Amino acid sequence: MSRADVEVRRSKRRRRTVSAYRDGETVVVLIPASFSKADEAEWVATMVARIERSEAKARLSDDDLLGRAVRLSDEHLGGLATPGSVRWVSNQNSRWGSCTPGDRTIRLSKRLKTMPAWVVDYVIVHELAHLLEPGHDARFWAWVDRYPHAERAKGYLLGWSEAARVAPPSEFEPVD
Repeated sequence: MSRADVEVRRSKRRRRTVSAYRDGETVVVLIPASFSKADEAEWVATMVARIERSEAKARLSDDDLLGRAVRLSDEHLGGLATPGSVRWVSNQNSRWGSCTPGDRTIRLSKRLKTMPAWVVDYVIVHELAHLLEPGHDARFWAWVDRYPHAERAKGYLLGWSEAARVAPPSEFEPVD
């Protein structure tokens, strides 16, 4: 990304925080007016890199997702859950993912594209576990909980749902 693709906006009201967003082809970086040129250069580089990482993650293809699912199955489920396909979908607004064990397809909500990779991985593991156990019983959760960030990811998704004022999908809560 060239310097021409970045617009820096200084604000006298902003004291310590820095934020950035994409506006068309331009990355807009918002910084405090008190920042030195060196601070500005450092923060511009940091924020542009964050946006580029986020956009690269959002560009994961369905083939990339399938490879990721196979790797996660190998690492956490002993390679026992073999998906036929994994793809992004835009019609899932009340759940994070879904799985059809019969044809081994996994669908992930596009809402996940902006979330950290470990959260996306959790949802993939959750759906992979449905290839081994169709319901949400104790055996199912035992598979899911093999993913080391399972509890943290559940908390993240619940927090995101609360902040967005969206009811969290019930299937992501263990049944006692």
